[in-house]
Amino acid sequence: MSFASEPGRDDGSLPPVNIVIPDDARELDRDVLAYRRELRARRRRQRFMRLFGPLRRHGPGGHAAILPLIATCVALSMLAGAMLSVMTISPASAPTVSSTARSTATSPSGSPSAQSGHVPGAAKLPSGTIRVDSQTVAVRSLVTSVLALIPAGCDCGPALRRLAGQTATAGVDLYFVASGAQMPQLATLTARYGGGTATAAYDTGNLLGATYHPIGLTVLLVYSDATAQVMRDLPADFQLASALGGLWQPGT
Repeated sequence: MSFASEPGRDDGSLPPVNIVIPDDARELDRDVLAYRRELRARRRRQRFMRLFGPLRRHGPGGHAAILPLIATCVALSMLAGAMLSVMTISPASAPTVSSTARSTATSPSGSPSAQSGHVPGAAKLPSGTIRVDSQTVAVRSLVTSVLALIPAGCDCGPALRRLAGQTATAGVDLYFVASGAQMPQLATLTARYGGGTATAAYDTGNLLGATYHPIGLTVLLVYSDATAQVMRDLPADFQLASALGGLWQPGT
């Protein structure tokens, strides 16, 4: 300022300036902090513009810059999908076709032996007689029925009761057959586990016992042509409904 000039103006005819000089420099700390914040914000905007500036530009340059980014994202997603598919698919989970399924698919009636009409394992009953209701009858006359061979010491009461219920539902005859030392208990077993439908049959000549050698409960499914299918080691929850429904047909 020129003391010789007009008060409030300098020699260059500049407008008056109101300058306040604080007594303590610490009063300027707030202004300094605000100035530094402004500088940091300006630097952030500059970095942002350098990073994303090409994507914000309009025209060939801007659109061309975003295409490589899109292509990279698509390629990474396809690679991740392929790796996930390889990791989740294992040979154990692949569909398999068993021999039973193949034979069923080639059989019109859904049974592997439907075309030939042959029941696997079925063979003619032995020729001979047993005693049923105080009468001697030919074994091969007991067609379309179930023969339960009960050996001595067989703890098979629950299985006999289950068998009696299933044969009654299917409408086929059921015979409890015993020979040798088991014959004295046969009437009691029939009354207790036969459900009122089983008939006691005494194999006095051990004809069926010698032929089929029962160990535990052995069941003979007898078809209309006197052929029998032997079933051993039945599980506790056995279900013979489908097999019993075919006893009116010949086994061979």
